[in-house]
Amino acid sequence: MGISDKVSQIAGQFQDGVKSTSISFVGLILKMATALVVALTLSLIGQEMMSYGTFSFVFMMVVVTALIMKLVFRWSVGAVLLFDLFCVLVALLLRLYIQVAP
Repeated sequence: MGISDKVSQIAGQFQDGVKSTSISFVGLILKMATALVVALTLSLIGQEMMSYGTFSFVFMMVVVTALIMKLVFRWSVGAVLLFDLFCVLVALLLRLYIQVAP
């Protein structure tokens, strides 16, 4: 095995490492975005229902984000996307209910 084979092998391992790292990073960003959107929605609903202040709003956002991240941490990217789809469909259903309600 020559030096060019070793360099080629090292370059291949480096590419595989970068690929797996970037895939896991994208998954983490997707999970964080999902958690933040759900937390923002639930915190806004709570703020409107109970009329609490900014500190409580931020506290609720942090707590709900942590809970959602704990929930979706072990999920695959496909499962997170399915959860996002479910959340969007529920939001559209609630929007339709609000528009139709007298």
